[in-house]
Amino acid sequence: MTDTKEAQVLATLESMAAAWNNEDAAAYADHFTEDADYITFFGMTVPGRRKIEELRRAMSQGPMKGSKLVGGGEPPKIRFLRPDVAVVLLGGGSSLDGKPVHGTERESLITYVLVCDDDRWLVASFQNTRVTDPKSWAKK
Repeated sequence: MTDTKEAQVLATLESMAAAWNNEDAAAYADHFTEDADYITFFGMTVPGRRKIEELRRAMSQGPMKGSKLVGGGEPPKIRFLRPDVAVVLLGGGSSLDGKPVHGTERESLITYVLVCDDDRWLVASFQNTRVTDPKSWAKK
């Protein structure tokens, strides 16, 4: 694992967040492979770059209009499975009011699988999991 590869992976994720924050659906989706798997925090699976772009566009025109991706929780954990495949665990979430999400119902842990293709890191798989208190499930 090299610092350069880590920096490239983090730069990809930062660029994705900037595209989200700018409500640029095409730029956001461009960070994914053509056949990427995108799984939302409530379990909806979105297959492929084109569908990811459509979802992001609909979200920015509807319930997530003006939302910003913010970091939080633990720092990113990057593990290289091979020189061209990285798994990243990253805390954070989407803020609707610009405030931090750590410790709120909007806090998530995101798992990314990135692949390097022609010296460009792309997301092949995205899984968003809401952080919840396990005790809350016992009450249901």
